[in-house]
Amino acid sequence: MGLVANRAAGRMQARETYRTMARMERRRSFVQGNMGMRQDFGRQEQPAETTSVPAASPEPEYMRELEQLSQLRDQGIITNEDFEAKKKQILGI
Repeated sequence: MGLVANRAAGRMQARETYRTMARMERRRSFVQGNMGMRQDFGRQEQPAETTSVPAASPEPEYMRELEQLSQLRDQGIITNEDFEAKKKQILGI
């Protein structure tokens, strides 16, 4: 019975995470659309010159994403609860 309960809890957590991300995306799209500054923070292209030269100590991908989320939180686009939920998801907490 413990295995079934664990799987159900995992599915519930995955659904809640998806809903949180969907709410954050809708809120960000709405605010950016109203401000005329649509931008996709998920995948930013880097200039060609930095792509060809590897960095000595590359910054982990999650650090950039956390910085962008903190900027959105500071601008009032997302709530602190949304930020904390996404941070826990990114860090695997």
